[in-house]
Amino acid sequence: MSASIPMNLEVQVIAVSDPDRSKTFYEQLGWRLDEDAAPMEGLRIVQFTPPGSGTSVDFGIGLNPAKPGSAVNTLVVSDIESAHHELVGRDIKVTDIWHGPPFPVEARQPGLDPERTSYGSFCSFEDPDGNLWIVQEVTDRLPGRI
Repeated sequence: MSASIPMNLEVQVIAVSDPDRSKTFYEQLGWRLDEDAAPMEGLRIVQFTPPGSGTSVDFGIGLNPAKPGSAVNTLVVSDIESAHHELVGRDIKVTDIWHGPPFPVEARQPGLDPERTSYGSFCSFEDPDGNLWIVQEVTDRLPGRI
């Protein structure tokens, strides 16, 4: 049996209704603007990369047939309290920190995971279209993860 070919997830495409409004929001988050190009009529590609991420987010015109606001994404941070504080400081409407599973929403428990378990504490925010960004604290990776 041969080894698998490495595959890196480098771009996540999300659907938005107003690329300019979304561009302003992702700039407010402090993400790096990589590109804003319209190489042909009916196509516009806006790309942002979160700080420290190897994966970028694309949105624009003619990229994604999904309904705007239908994406659910996860951002991983090493310190959920610092991440929450930074989001609040950037005037992003972010939920309070919770622990327990992200879904169903009713299963969430307020505050940090009592044992501060890796993968156990969260907060979240939405972009202007309602695309959900779950922020998860990971301090010790599961086996096989880099």
